Amino acid sequence: MSNFTINIQATNKPGIIKFETNKFLTRHENHEFKNIDEASKSPIAQQLFYLPFVKTVYIAQNFIAIEKYDIVEWDDVQEEVASQIEEFLNKGGVVVKEDTKDAKNVPVTVYAESTPNPGVMKFVANKKLVLKTAEFKNIDEAKDAPLAQQLFHFPFVKAVFIDSNYVSIHKYDVAQWEEITLELREFITNYLQDGKEVLKAEASVPQQTEAASHPANPEVSQEIKDLDDTSKQVIAILDEYIKPAVASDGGNILFDSYNADNKTVKVILQGACSGCPSSTMTLKSGIETMLRDMLRGKVDYVEAVNG
Repeated sequence: MSNFTINIQATNKPGIIKFETNKFLTRHENHEFKNIDEASKSPIAQQLFYLPFVKTVYIAQNFIAIEKYDIVEWDDVQEEVASQIEEFLNKGGVVVKEDTKDAKNVPVTVYAESTPNPGVMKFVANKKLVLKTAEFKNIDEAKDAPLAQQLFHFPFVKAVFIDSNYVSIHKYDVAQWEEITLELREFITNYLQDGKEVLKAEASVPQQTEAASHPANPEVSQEIKDLDDTSKQVIAILDEYIKPAVASDGGNILFDSYNADNKTVKVILQGACSGCPSSTMTLKSGIETMLRDMLRGKVDYVEAVNG
């Protein structure tokens, strides 16, 4: 099992820094501690209050945020704090004791949203589900994804794609959405409300997905470093301009390869994008045109395969 790693993120408040983790710290709870007494149920927060500049500690699903007093600048201490948090977590330190009475349990809500692909429905939750995207075509592929495994028990589920806060389900034609949407929405809601695991920490995902989503991960960053400059530029463009748009439609797009000889970029379509009737038009009128314009003379064509 991989160790915890920390990614330092600035916020819109200069006094607050987020220390994002590559694994979940809590499932449903968000916590705010103003002093060491309030943090009696959180050993990591108590430890942080021994730092004289720590004013408030916030703990969420995949980050610890700290508000500081003005006696120091974050540039001078943030690396030290990140190292301290990382060391604490990797030694198996407890983030928040399970019997805490201070937990703010947020009821889980899930709503269904149609996508451009008539065979795919997007089920959006009010909480973060995973820290890395993953797609499963059958129950065997989903051995490390308990939620996806359960969904494959429905005979009409063809494929499952899980992203940050939603699940896209590709159905077989045997069922109509109006017949099964409510059943799926209620099942996912109850599953999440029970606090069950969505994706195991050791679950394997395509390298391209993780490389694009977690550039701060040293192992993943090395994979990107090994690519040629044009490939790196393509990944950056996909991440900044394309992925947010396709994610809103319940899908994902991954960089696969770049061929300098014929100036062709190959991408992998996931979720609602996979098998979508409008994906060809999107590729030609959107992605291909953007890459041509932004990487003049380097990219002429985009090819896509379904994930």
